[in-house]
Amino acid sequence: MTLEQLRLFIAVAEREHVTAASRALNVTQSAVSAAIAALEERHGIKLFHRIGRGIRLTEAGRLFVPEARAVLAQATAAENMLEEFSGLKRGTLRVVASQTIAAYWLPRFVVSFRQHYPHIMVDVAISNTEEAANRVRDGVVDLGIVEALVDDPALAQWPLGSDRLTLIQATPCPPARASTRWLRKATWVMREPGSGTRATLEQQLRQLGIAPEELTIGLVLPSNESVRTAIEAGAGIGALSSLVIAPALQAGTLHAVPRELGPRAFYGLRHKERYRSPAAEALLALIDRETA
Repeated sequence: MTLEQLRLFIAVAEREHVTAASRALNVTQSAVSAAIAALEERHGIKLFHRIGRGIRLTEAGRLFVPEARAVLAQATAAENMLEEFSGLKRGTLRVVASQTIAAYWLPRFVVSFRQHYPHIMVDVAISNTEEAANRVRDGVVDLGIVEALVDDPALAQWPLGSDRLTLIQATPCPPARASTRWLRKATWVMREPGSGTRATLEQQLRQLGIAPEELTIGLVLPSNESVRTAIEAGAGIGALSSLVIAPALQAGTLHAVPRELGPRAFYGLRHKERYRSPAAEALLALIDRETA
């Protein structure tokens, strides 16, 4: 049986009149009669008594009415649920972002998104760039936002925002000291391999003619905050996002090393073949509008 057959059956049962049902539903009388006949023939049972030009429900028809209504109600609920998802009135948006983005760049966009779409829950996970790419590829999240390009042919990636890495240390650094030779001899505090911050720093050092293998690395730490506090304690120099270190620079607990590093892009990540959820599309559109 089909939902349309059930709908037509209910209309006839409520009116006990085929013509009245066809008019109410704006379908032909023959279509209504054919739907009822198909139900009866398929199940080998009569749903209506035909008495002259009138019809009355049989016992089977009377018992079938609440069952048919329940099926139609469930179908309507399912349809409404899909419409709510497509209309951004229900659902969860799952995003994974690397540390700098999740802590310093993304929150204002998430707040704005929630103001526009209050019925969508946003679940943000924090991983380094490599782990974030794995989550997107495995379908654990709808969208990733990371600090470096990833080498994965299954993923689409595109620039979504940007920041700038700043070289920092605990004490002021005269401009003359920030030479390539000085950078090679310094003790470095680094993020872990796989992080976008480290990948970008190594790329920018190569552009300065410094191979990462030449550096003296004193500490490797798993978060922006641990790198920042270690450098504040005098463990060496390092590079972090300008978003991360702005308060410390203002407070004087960190000082910028006067050697300019270039800007870096933030990248959106999405699986090329997975469904593009309306909620993820809405967040990306909002970011585009607010960063324009």
